[in-house]
Amino acid sequence: MRRASQGVHAGRHRPRATTVWLYLRREWLPHRTGLRETLSSLRLEIMRVFYRLQGKVLVHFLHVGKTGGSAVKHTLKHYHPRGRVAVFLHGHKVTLRDIPEGEGVIFFLRDPISRFISSFYSRQREGRPRYIMPWTVEEREAFEYFRTPGQLAEGISSANLEERDRAHKAMRSIQHVRSSYWDWFEGEDYFRSRLPDIFFIGFQERLTEDFLILRSKLELPDHAELPDDEIISHRSPPGLDKTLRDQAIENLKKWYEKDFEFVRLCEEVLQQRSALRTEQPVTLPL
Repeated sequence: MRRASQGVHAGRHRPRATTVWLYLRREWLPHRTGLRETLSSLRLEIMRVFYRLQGKVLVHFLHVGKTGGSAVKHTLKHYHPRGRVAVFLHGHKVTLRDIPEGEGVIFFLRDPISRFISSFYSRQREGRPRYIMPWTVEEREAFEYFRTPGQLAEGISSANLEERDRAHKAMRSIQHVRSSYWDWFEGEDYFRSRLPDIFFIGFQERLTEDFLILRSKLELPDHAELPDDEIISHRSPPGLDKTLRDQAIENLKKWYEKDFEFVRLCEEVLQQRSALRTEQPVTLPL
């Protein structure tokens, strides 16, 4: 009877170590951001060593905000790792500087003005429906004053001093709107120094076509496709007012001037690689 009782007891309760770990992960770890990031980094380092020992090519996906990354990552996570390539999927905080030299990098870009519109509406709905990220105090002030991206863009050069100040503050406060491509790539000199590690550059405007190319480079199966679901892809819903008058476009071109420079630089890199046929196949070390 005693053994049976012990058996039932053991079946009803988790081992103490497992129970403690589940409690820490659910109740304690989420509030210790620094420790959580440390453990995440440790896990990444262990996986890097593990895949290197298997002889895999290591490639990292940098998620530049509002460039189609959610859709791409959703697909890639179902095929990781596969074949000779191991892909590490990162969040918005990881930059090129965080990726070890000699390991590949994938990222997607987008026309800066199109990205601005998408960013505005994404944050206006607090990331819904896929995410729920409440406004900051500054974002609340911005969206209570500016109802459309066109209004905000025009406000940048408004003759009304208060409106112009509000617009500049909003442009520097709204998530994604405030970010620059250079936040991920640091500067032109550093980016050029890492060109041998750039495995793939894609563009949101030709997301489907570019993903097919990436799929081939990563040796994924033909049935690996981007999701059609708007929520999973984190796409803006239809019917939004995306109207930008001439003044708004001119203001945004000036505001995102450096981002346009980065897009041109990446297009130049792609053109040079295409002309010289210097893109490195996955069978070679990056």
